[in-house]
Amino acid sequence: MSILIKPIITEKATEQSELQNQFSFVVDRNANKIEIKKAVEAAYNVSVTKVRTINVRPDRKSRYTKTGVITGKTSAYKKALVQVAEGETIDLYSNL
Repeated sequence: MSILIKPIITEKATEQSELQNQFSFVVDRNANKIEIKKAVEAAYNVSVTKVRTINVRPDRKSRYTKTGVITGKTSAYKKALVQVAEGETIDLYSNL
């Protein structure tokens, strides 16, 4: 079981990586900050200065159809914002 599931590549995450040297990842829901720090340092060969985690709640959606109301939800996940030391960077686009 891997701690890092996938990087988050959005406009906001790209801007944070360019301006503040922070990178976003979807991580395992049971991982703590120390495990996330060790996994990022091992995977990308950088030194991590700060890790912040967020539990993202599921979005509930409903829509009205001919047969009635259909309700559903998206899945919940854990997001980690990892700040890398000054002068170092993570190339997320090399594996695409």
